[in-house]
Parts: sequence; structure tokens; C-alpha cells
Amino acid sequence: MMNTTYQSIGLFIDGGYYAKINDALEQDFSKNVNVTALMDFIRTKVSEISTSPKMDCHIVESHYFRGRYRVNDASNKHLLFSERKFEDSLIENDVIFHYKHLREIQKGTGVTVVEKGVDVWFALEAYEFSLIRKFDYVVLITGDADHEMLIRKLKALKINVILLTWNASSNNTTSTARLLKEEACIHLELSNLVAKNPSLFGELCI
Repeated sequence: MMNTTYQSIGLFIDGGYYAKINDALEQDFSKNVNVTALMDFIRTKVSEISTSPKMDCHIVESHYFRGRYRVNDASNKHLLFSERKFEDSLIENDVIFHYKHLREIQKGTGVTVVEKGVDVWFALEAYEFSLIRKFDYVVLITGDADHEMLIRKLKALKINVILLTWNASSNNTTSTARLLKEEACIHLELSNLVAKNPSLFGELCI
């Protein structure tokens, strides 16, 4: 007999937003997000929301999208070790990473880093995987207002969309767009959850 409590979860991570969370945690607490603990937390919340046993809630697809420097630029900026270390944590948790090269553009006396096309790629892949795999829940880790329409399209597929954010920065660099929060079926803001349950911070960070 088919198990009717089974809940499939698709997880899609906006790497630029995720990096801002880690930077804020590093700066204020010398901590980083524990990928394994975060994925376990997601399963726990889906279990609570769906009233299904946690053992029946599974992340069946997880994807990470980010722009990154070419190898010579990363080496010159002393980023190779930290990038490889983070990738190891993704691999250990079966997260598939998707990268596009960053570009640096000279603007006046400064340099602007351009992460072109990653947001569009994120949205297209999230929608296509959801269409094919027919997830019960899609969890988006992002704060970008550009993904409002993605959430709307996923809801049209009758998928429960959970927006997972963490306003971990005192200067609002990790704040979430209002339209994005309003469009999501469920919004989990980790700063609010940590305020209610301080032990959660220790569980989610290393």
C-alpha cells in the first residue's frame, strides 16, 4: 500500500544570498551555517507543516547557484581554499552546485563585480525540476525580489513554496524583499525563530 504521508522536498539555494548570511554570521559571531543541520531543520519544519513523520519527509533534490571567480582570480584573492572547503560541505550533503563566472567591470575609480545570469538560471532550473519531479514542497533560500514570479509559477503547479531566510546582518544586507515574503506560501525567517528559541542558533551554526 502506498505511503500517503511521504513528502518530497526540492531545495534551491541562491548562493549570493547564502554567502551574505555566512558573511554576517562570520563577522558578528565567527560562525557559519552548518549545511547538514540546515537540511535537517528543513525536514523538521516540513514534517511539522505537513503533519507527516519526519522519517517520511525527504529532500530529493538540492541545488546551489552562484557566480564565482576564474581560478587565477580566485587564487590571487586567496579564495581557493575557502571555496573548496565550502564545496566539500555541499558534496557531503548531495547538493548539486551550478556556477557561472563572475566578471569585474571598471566603473570610475572602483571595480564592480557582475554576477550575470545566475538569478535567471536559478529560476529556470527550480521551475523545470519542480515541473518534472512534482515536489510536494519547494524550499527557496533567497531574499531577491526577482524571484517573486518564480514563487507564483510554482504555486500554479500546486506546490507548497517555503521561503527560508535569515536576516543575520545588523545593516540589513541579508534582508528579504517584501513582495517575496508576501508571495510565498510559508515564510520561515530564522532570525525570528532564533529569537524565540536561542538554542536553534547553536544547532544551525558551526
